[in-house]
Amino acid sequence: MNYQTTLLEDWIKEFYKNIGIFHPHQLDFMEIAARIGLSVEFQEFSSRTYRGEIILDKRLSPEDQWDDFAHEICHILRHYGNQLNMPELFFKHQEGQADNFSLHFCIPTFMLLKYEVTNFSNVIDGIPFVAKTFKVTEQFAKKRLIQYRNQIQRSKSDQEFRIYMNAKHPKLNPENYSDETKSILDKLHRQLDKKNTKEGMLV
Repeated sequence: MNYQTTLLEDWIKEFYKNIGIFHPHQLDFMEIAARIGLSVEFQEFSSRTYRGEIILDKRLSPEDQWDDFAHEICHILRHYGNQLNMPELFFKHQEGQADNFSLHFCIPTFMLLKYEVTNFSNVIDGIPFVAKTFKVTEQFAKKRLIQYRNQIQRSKSDQEFRIYMNAKHPKLNPENYSDETKSILDKLHRQLDKKNTKEGMLV
């Protein structure tokens, strides 16, 4: 399957690769915390990040604690600033990013691609397997599978559009570019990569 990954999916794959995690059975948040030197505590109040430490609500199920851990680690690894002092719109923006990050962090795309769960005309069939394999709730699995299906459909549409455009306008095919054009595009891509890397630290 020709699946076009996003910058976030690539970032998460690289993060897990760097700490030696490649399979769903390794997705244990206490082990992940230990591998990056992060402290985790359990208290009887809502999960949060405090002074670089993650505090999880011990009243939650292990599946919900896993979700909360992923949400909070996003704030630590990818966000800056104290949410208590930031404007409400920016606070909501960061929370939305952390919710999306959690979906990808708990069910990484590079792991999901290894399984035969790509027939998403009805995502319901894949929910029990994904929930069990990645230790998440069925509601969480459903949300992630819908997201995954949408990305597959976008990738397929993009590929079909590229094939159509290459057939209609052969000169638009990068393989037909002159050496000078390729050199200029390579330079532009390197500049964009540097820019995206810097901006990615703020997303």
